[in-house]
Amino acid sequence: MDQSPRPVIVAVDGSANGNRALEWAISQALMAGAPLRIVHARLYMNTIGAALSGAFEEPGLDSDPVLIRVREALHGRAGLPPIEYASYPGAPDQVLPGLGEDAQLMILGSRGRGGFASLLLGSNGIACASRAACPVVVVPRAEPPLRDPYGQVVLGLNSAAPDESTTYFGFREAARRGARLQVVVAHAWPGRTFTAVGAIGTAAHGETANAHEVAALASAHLRPYAERFPDHTNCPVAVVPLEEDAVPAAA
Repeated sequence: MDQSPRPVIVAVDGSANGNRALEWAISQALMAGAPLRIVHARLYMNTIGAALSGAFEEPGLDSDPVLIRVREALHGRAGLPPIEYASYPGAPDQVLPGLGEDAQLMILGSRGRGGFASLLLGSNGIACASRAACPVVVVPRAEPPLRDPYGQVVLGLNSAAPDESTTYFGFREAARRGARLQVVVAHAWPGRTFTAVGAIGTAAHGETANAHEVAALASAHLRPYAERFPDHTNCPVAVVPLEEDAVPAAA
């Protein structure tokens, strides 16, 4: 039975944000001991007439200019993980999410070419984050500069319906990076508490029963992960009230 690790996938498009995502992905693949799959998804066409007729030219690896530039930039560079390249015809927001089926992680830049500078996520990032079957990392712009190792990994938790794969990913990444794990749970009632796994904190300003219940549910969910990752047994849990105009995160 093949036990080789699933690849880390990074989407490139020739932009500065895509190149930044590539560098982050190289570090992640090395840390995970996994191969790196560099992909490019784009609609190709010979002429406007070909586009109108529906005759698209599907590029191979040797004819994709973005992948050619990436391979040239990485050629001869030491300390790289095993790398493979893949070129896909089609709109990135349609092609990329499906590639997560056999990946352990998908990485892309916050915006590709033509994106609005004021947006945190572009359409491709939103599509991947909402539909890909694997965890998705959207690497932001270099303001502030990216740092590694990271001091803290933040895990957002839905205590009513926690997602086990998300929790495992948060604990695993914190352990890999030697980072502090902060768990944040949002609820719709006023109050705030901080607790270690397996213990309920005391509110400084009239903690509500609802916040206590949320903290208890979170601690119960986190306990087996803390046992699996003993360095994070006492990771703090912050139960934070939602603002009235807050937009709930997608499940």
